[in-house]
Amino acid sequence: MLVDSHCHLDVAELAHDRAAVIARARAASVVAQVVPAIDAQGWPGLRDVCAADEGLHAAYGLHPVYLSSHRPEDLQDLRGWIERERPVAIGECGLDHFVEGLDPESQRFYFDAQLKLAREYALPVIVHARKAVDAVIAAIRRVGGLRGVVHSFSGSPQQARQLWDMGFLIGIGGPVTYERAQRLRRLVRGMPLEYLLLETDSPDQPDAEIRGQRNEPARLAFICETIARLRGQPAEAVAGATTANAVRLFGLADPM
Repeated sequence: MLVDSHCHLDVAELAHDRAAVIARARAASVVAQVVPAIDAQGWPGLRDVCAADEGLHAAYGLHPVYLSSHRPEDLQDLRGWIERERPVAIGECGLDHFVEGLDPESQRFYFDAQLKLAREYALPVIVHARKAVDAVIAAIRRVGGLRGVVHSFSGSPQQARQLWDMGFLIGIGGPVTYERAQRLRRLVRGMPLEYLLLETDSPDQPDAEIRGQRNEPARLAFICETIARLRGQPAEAVAGATTANAVRLFGLADPM
């Protein structure tokens, strides 16, 4: 049994066949999915999507790439959503130094505020860190008392170890299935399984078998099989360990 620790099932690209997407995920042994938010406008729809299936678990937050959608008052609203809705995490939040035109100071403002909320409410954070792993590590250290996952990890082994030492896991998805991703494959091959989460980031980041197509959570099985092959382990061992990690981090019901 598998847990997709990061998929955006609430977005418009999946609206017309969402029920079928979920059914295909269940048929592929994906028993639970964590669905992180993008911006405050999307929180009500995300809540409704997750309420329709007990295997879907909401996280609320403010994504750095959608900085233009955020307002400072969203942070106070986020506090209310945490208290009312009891999400499994805060996110997707973080820093993005890849997309041009995103003000670094504003990104830090929203990220630090969400980290402090996570610490206050003892919730894990789901962190976006594109071209910004060092800055994310610095922010986590500065706030302190945190746990969570850096999703779609693309940093170095040294950066990964710093995150593990702070109690963070790393999320690995479709990129690891591409043969050119040699640094990521080396990391996954040798890292301790206790720090690994599987994800699809659906509908984005399709794996090598569906390059250029819409992604969905059922593809998590192929990601698991790829990682198992790289590690020389049975897929069942990788599935069992990563599912246990997700259960522990997000406080999910144990499906095993």
